[in-house]
Amino acid sequence: MKTTVTSRHFRASDKLKTYAEKEVNRLDRYFDSIMECEVILEYDVHQNKTVEVAIHVPGERMVAAETTEDFMKSMDVAVQKLEKQVVRYKDKLKKKH
Repeated sequence: MKTTVTSRHFRASDKLKTYAEKEVNRLDRYFDSIMECEVILEYDVHQNKTVEVAIHVPGERMVAAETTEDFMKSMDVAVQKLEKQVVRYKDKLKKKH
């Protein structure tokens, strides 16, 4: 899976980028046909930290976003939301075949 990490309104540390990639790679254990992943880290003037994760699977694009006071916590919750979406999508595919 190709992973792209982008930061808005700040410069993300290598540690944060590595953590984001590691968390997103967890999704591979649920569905191995994920082609691409985009992670957007955003910092706003109210010191809220937003993480938006979008994955591309054949015929579908799934997105999850979360805003908290910490990037690590936002990343964890966004990936959990995507895990649920991926599992539902995979079950839907199984029912068709």
